[in-house]
Amino acid sequence: MKQKFLGSIVAATLLSTTVIADDTLMQRFDKMEKEMAALKAEISSLKAEKAVSTQKTAVVSAPITDKTTIVSNDDISKEIDDIKDQISGLNKKTNGNHLKWDVDFRSSFDNLQYTMANGDKVKNDALLSNRLWLGMSYAATKNLSFVGQLAYNKTFGERAKTPDGGIFDGFDWVSGESAHDDTLRVRSAYFFYTNDELAGLDIPWTISIGRRPSTEGHLINLRDDDHASSPLAHTINVEFDGASAKFGMDELTGLTGSYFKLCAGRGMSNAEPRFNSAPYATSSDANTSNIDMAGIIIVPYDDKQYSTGLQYTYANNLIDMVNPNDPTQGLQTVGGLHTATAFAMVNGIGDGWSEFLDNTMFFVSGAMSKTDPYSNGNGGMLGSYENKTGYSYWIGTQFPSLISDEGRWGVEFNHGSEFWRPITYAEDTLIGSKIAARGDAYELYFTEPLVDDILTFQLRYTYINYDYSGSNGFFGSTSGMPLSMDQVRAMGAPMSGMVVDKAQDIRAYIRYKF
Repeated sequence: MKQKFLGSIVAATLLSTTVIADDTLMQRFDKMEKEMAALKAEISSLKAEKAVSTQKTAVVSAPITDKTTIVSNDDISKEIDDIKDQISGLNKKTNGNHLKWDVDFRSSFDNLQYTMANGDKVKNDALLSNRLWLGMSYAATKNLSFVGQLAYNKTFGERAKTPDGGIFDGFDWVSGESAHDDTLRVRSAYFFYTNDELAGLDIPWTISIGRRPSTEGHLINLRDDDHASSPLAHTINVEFDGASAKFGMDELTGLTGSYFKLCAGRGMSNAEPRFNSAPYATSSDANTSNIDMAGIIIVPYDDKQYSTGLQYTYANNLIDMVNPNDPTQGLQTVGGLHTATAFAMVNGIGDGWSEFLDNTMFFVSGAMSKTDPYSNGNGGMLGSYENKTGYSYWIGTQFPSLISDEGRWGVEFNHGSEFWRPITYAEDTLIGSKIAARGDAYELYFTEPLVDDILTFQLRYTYINYDYSGSNGFFGSTSGMPLSMDQVRAMGAPMSGMVVDKAQDIRAYIRYKF
């Protein structure tokens, strides 16, 4: 048994290692093979000469000698561990320490149609774009790893120049999500530590710091055909730099899949330029301050069929444009914002009622936002110096395709009130975040595999009917203030020609993931 056990370990270890030819490394490798062969010969000789009476010791007789060597199991284990360490070190010095890469490339066609408050039509019949995500990861140890993603997102060819120059397209919160230029940007990059125990308690926990994956969160990931990232996307969907710590609560609560997560980050830093007289010091001339956000995510239960989650966040020093008619004047600080959301999802309706219902998913989510305007003379938040509360609800279903076994079809609806304000600027919808809509949004999509799960096709239709303006603006009175469509029309030109009343996006894409 020891020989088989030892041989299995050695075989598994050697088969998992690819060695690049190098004289010194190959010599070390040959030496280890000889050591293993000699060790197995000793054990084989032992079994032939004397039966082992206990599991703690083994008698090994050296061939062609009168001496007998006593080798304990601990000695054999140490020898095995030492050889495994040598092989592991050899592996790291050759090709075993490379980053692991994955590719997600998408080519899209979008037909965009807008109806302005004054009745004018604005459109783009065929917007073509490419999006590339390069994922990278490496596990240095079983507990510590690095994860990152580079993003490229642009329209076909050079984009036409416009008066505002697309000044906010490269904004840090959406730089990987805007179809802007051919720059490869860091969408996420963070280290990830995980452990099965916390202070001796049966609490699995993780901690990570860096540019966090805070887009494509729960629920919005379904129509985007992605794995859910950390946030609940009903209120948070932006790129962010920060940290998070997650604590599994299954054993303490007895509730399957329960956990809570603490998150914190910074969305803007007030710092002087590098070649200023005091590089990176806080700027006394800046119109904005550090934007910090903190929050908590609680998942009380998740058994993969039934799940629910809650999220609360608070962000301070949020911004608005100084002058929406002249974006070059920059931004200013206007106040803070509370958001909260809760959802419930059923992934498989009933228990064996039918194959169709077994593979059908349904969810419902509710959310609220509450402004905390500062009395700093910058115009308040959403057109008021008073606290304003908004709400939103979102329902959706996804069910098996009628065309293929692996395809998924879905229908979603969401509604937002007059003062609804989430932080969802990075949502992957070219006409603007449907979740942020102060009004009604409808969506229908079909995702079908073309080559296994490697090449997929999606057709998606999104329609938004706005009740109020400012759905995709910032947080202040200049771009985020809600005005009813009747109020906008009563203001006449040019305002009524600048506010969108209705919008739709018909998207078709082909996507390669490997």
